[in-house]
Amino acid sequence: MQHRLTLTASAFLSGSLCAGLIGCSSDDAPPFDAGLSGSGGTAAAPTPDPSTGGTGAPTGVSGGGAPGTGGAPASNAGEGNVIPVGISGASGVMPDGPGASGGAGGSESSGGAAGAPAEPADCDTLPEASPLVGWATVEGRGLSTTTGGGDNTPVIVSTLAELQDAVEGDEPRVVLVRGTLEPGDIEVGSNKTIVGTCGAEVHGHLELSEVQNVIVRNLTIVGYAEGDCALDPDFDDGEGCSSGGDAVSIERNTHHVWFDHCAVRDGTDGNLDITNGADLVTVSWTTFSYTPRTDDVGSDSTGAAGHRFSNLIGGTDEPDDFDDAAALNVTWHHNWWADNVVERQPRVRFGQNHLFNNYWDSATTNYCVRAGIQARILLEGNVFEGVDDPHEFNNEDDQLTANITADASNVYIQTTSDRATGGGGPAFTAAPYDYTLDDAALVADAVQAGAGPR
Repeated sequence: MQHRLTLTASAFLSGSLCAGLIGCSSDDAPPFDAGLSGSGGTAAAPTPDPSTGGTGAPTGVSGGGAPGTGGAPASNAGEGNVIPVGISGASGVMPDGPGASGGAGGSESSGGAAGAPAEPADCDTLPEASPLVGWATVEGRGLSTTTGGGDNTPVIVSTLAELQDAVEGDEPRVVLVRGTLEPGDIEVGSNKTIVGTCGAEVHGHLELSEVQNVIVRNLTIVGYAEGDCALDPDFDDGEGCSSGGDAVSIERNTHHVWFDHCAVRDGTDGNLDITNGADLVTVSWTTFSYTPRTDDVGSDSTGAAGHRFSNLIGGTDEPDDFDDAAALNVTWHHNWWADNVVERQPRVRFGQNHLFNNYWDSATTNYCVRAGIQARILLEGNVFEGVDDPHEFNNEDDQLTANITADASNVYIQTTSDRATGGGGPAFTAAPYDYTLDDAALVADAVQAGAGPR
């Protein structure tokens, strides 16, 4: 069964389809009540803001002010966590990121002295998903689409050990992650849905190997190398950062996988790699970035920029053990390659990779999209801003077997060097699933506002 994406950038910005964020709407948005008083202060009422269609931040919450004991959470607005919305009519949540602006907050004193943060009422509630489109909806390898853990009653976890236990095996399961978990390796079994709630973070290495039917949403995933590759337990300074793990690995014939509204950063070798015959993957509304670091060590270093390589598709030019030439089909839409990414955004071998309505603006970029051996890449409605080499071939030999299709719907703003197209391989010009292409003029704003956990 195919799914049609009905969310357009204009709908996103107007708030007419808040389900594109995680399923909130003007009718079912989580409540943000008055009552952000400190211990001994008086409750501050929400500030209506009809001009934006949102509620606006309650008075009594400033960039550094903590919420009072009596009300809904408005986590540190200066860090851009969960605060009442102020984006053109979308209600309930606010995008992550520094300085995310809902309605203007007053000073901390206007709501009384700050008290302990109140527990959000909906932290244990499974948010609705965005529409699923792309290769993860395509029938193949015994599955008709991607459903994850289905509608099973969620299991709530708040420690690394609990998460490791909840996601093992093939039993269908829905897992809600709360809090910031200690670093570790997490092996995900088949038929799982993993959803972060209220700013949940997992640290270390998330691995999907020889599994199927997995959904990961609304989660921040931080690799071991947060500022320093040597933090990875597998780091070898002779080899460098590539000796460590990815933040996320999708590998070894894993298929039907969907990552949506995640933030993936600081993988030691890569952020989210798809290799070894993995197939039928969709990555949507997700941000990729790195904490500033200098990784000029080991044989894999690219100098001062280090080994900040985000997404590798296909791990070898000679797939002796895996039929990569019949796999590695991936859809990327409404993703943001952001701060400090250098290369592999993505770098593709073999597969048919469809990239539409994505945004690139990392000032450290060496290249964005690269086509390697037998890669077939379709670029539509994307925005490349202030980057070098928006799309290119890996080398002249690979150009003989690869192909890049990029039409006039893509937008280039102050970019330099390659916008390579063509190639000697067969072109990938039409995706085998339904989707709606947004106007690229709206993509940068929509992706910056909407990508990442909600």
